Amino acid sequence: MKLSIVDIGIIIVYLIANVIIGFWISKKASKDINSYFLGGNSIPWWLLGVSNASGMFDIAGTMLLVYWLAVYGLKSIWLPWLWPVFNQIFLMVYLSAWLRRSKVMTGAEWIKTRFGTGKGATLSHIIVVVFALIGVIGFLSYGFKGIGKFAEAFLPPLISNPETLLKYPQINANLYALILMAITTIYVVKGGMFSVVITEVLQYSILTISSIVIGIIAMYHVSPAMINSVIPAGWKDMFFGWQLNLDWSTVHSTVSSKVTAFNQWIVNDGYSIFGLFFGMTLFKGLFISAAGPAPNYDMQRILSTKSPKEAAKMSSLVSLVLNPPRYFMIAGLTVLALTNFDALYKSSITTPDFETILPEVLARYIPIGLLGFLMAGLIAAFMSNFAATVNSAPAYIVNDIYKRYINPNAEPKKYVRMSYIVSVVVVVVGISFGFVVESINQVVLWIVASLYGGYTAANVLKWHWWRFNGFGYFGGMVSGILTSLILLLLDNLGVVPFLHNWPLPNNPSMNSFPIIFLISIIGCFAVTLLTQPESDEVLINFYKTVRPWGFWGPIKAKVLKQKPDFAVNKNFFQDMFNVVVGVVWQITLVAAPIYLIIHEYTEFGIVCAVMVVTSIILKFNWWDKLEKNFGEDEAPEEKTALNATAKK
Repeated sequence: MKLSIVDIGIIIVYLIANVIIGFWISKKASKDINSYFLGGNSIPWWLLGVSNASGMFDIAGTMLLVYWLAVYGLKSIWLPWLWPVFNQIFLMVYLSAWLRRSKVMTGAEWIKTRFGTGKGATLSHIIVVVFALIGVIGFLSYGFKGIGKFAEAFLPPLISNPETLLKYPQINANLYALILMAITTIYVVKGGMFSVVITEVLQYSILTISSIVIGIIAMYHVSPAMINSVIPAGWKDMFFGWQLNLDWSTVHSTVSSKVTAFNQWIVNDGYSIFGLFFGMTLFKGLFISAAGPAPNYDMQRILSTKSPKEAAKMSSLVSLVLNPPRYFMIAGLTVLALTNFDALYKSSITTPDFETILPEVLARYIPIGLLGFLMAGLIAAFMSNFAATVNSAPAYIVNDIYKRYINPNAEPKKYVRMSYIVSVVVVVVGISFGFVVESINQVVLWIVASLYGGYTAANVLKWHWWRFNGFGYFGGMVSGILTSLILLLLDNLGVVPFLHNWPLPNNPSMNSFPIIFLISIIGCFAVTLLTQPESDEVLINFYKTVRPWGFWGPIKAKVLKQKPDFAVNKNFFQDMFNVVVGVVWQITLVAAPIYLIIHEYTEFGIVCAVMVVTSIILKFNWWDKLEKNFGEDEAPEEKTALNATAKK
């Protein structure tokens, strides 16, 4: 498929507009590094929420979700728990507010709030910076693979020489990825957080319109009978047993002769024992969610809010504005693709490269002009995620390394100029890794299943156990990250075959998580108990500032001795109840648009009813209690500013 000149012109105009916005806003962003990285903590929570959702609406992830929905049906709504998507509910209910109470700029700087400034805190600070940069580079590589593959399918080839293509088959994909990454880097570097938020709100608007159009086209062109003719029994059922029990060989061969290969794709993914996979995903997801946000763009949005209460509201908005339009698009693309699979899918059926047919689906059903607008929307999905990732990276190098250890007294604008340089360097490194990565799925699974295994244990303990110290944090993080990298290396060398066979067949990334987590938690406890606890002053200040629940008995007693009227956090059971209700609510936001697109109106009605009930519960048991639980954390000047904004 190749776009018309009109469609290409629309895309070019859109890209130029983003660069203009970046330069237009750059004066406001370049005042100091707080303005550059956090928008001066002046951006309304709802704008940050839309921006955060737009950053998560990435093209590579969308292509992967289309593949999952096509192959696994409604059961695919559980697969994103790999990341896990329900971490947004933990953030919404309590963790965003806890994090925002610290009033810092980055996750690494937050370490001082918890562990002070001693040797253990310094080591912890360094390891968080290292982890953040590894994660950023991984996500940049992930985005590089996704946008390159997508752009190559519908834009004219930049290189058409047959000999060059034979020698470098991915050259056009890589060149397009380089161009789009360069354009995005320009406006992110110039405009900082202000530019990212404004462009992402624009991008979200385009994405939402695109999603609605694709969904309506799918509902119009694909009837229930057409869908039923190309899917196996159980495809429409979101619930499951021990086995996946989806047999694509039962699909009538005259309708779609190639979809029978989906059975082999399921085996290759390693999800056929779905009950066990779900159990491992839930186990991993609960711990990762309780650890709080990883040091990336999600954390930067939380730290950019005006107050803890607004941080909680911002996180609640992400699921609400992200999932319905995104899955409207995903479901629409999926049913259009499945009902035209033989005609559209040109690649080898033994390799799950389902993403390459998406441009062909759009070309078949969407007219000139509108197609360019939709392509701009899909490119916007990539740019949002990429921009948010690039904006989060320099903060860790400039604020947490250069400012803290090298030049703490520089002029504010010098830090901003340093941020420009660091942003470009990080992008170059991420692109370099993108050239050697084989697939989107490979990067996703390593980041969410392996790398985050090394992050989880230490970051759960930091919130909930008073005795946990900076040395223990460093020991747990280092042991986990090193185990993750060593297992990845050994797996590439083929010397750890058990990771492919136990307990999930052919799923080394998920199989490695328990090993990484166990070694990391041993490192946490061993190093903590072999070293001295943090000082009472540090622990008391943290407990009074963040006010977590958990194993804080000795510190709570000391705080109450100093201040008998201190408001101790007794919300554990309320928070956990709201988390459970919130997860169910989030699932309905995903399932409802899918059921609507596939014309299953009874199930759609049931899901919407559950959505209404859970929304009402959260309204009374969470939203209405935000002022009581977190409103007192706003400084007088913050409350004055909020009241002034409300009056305007």
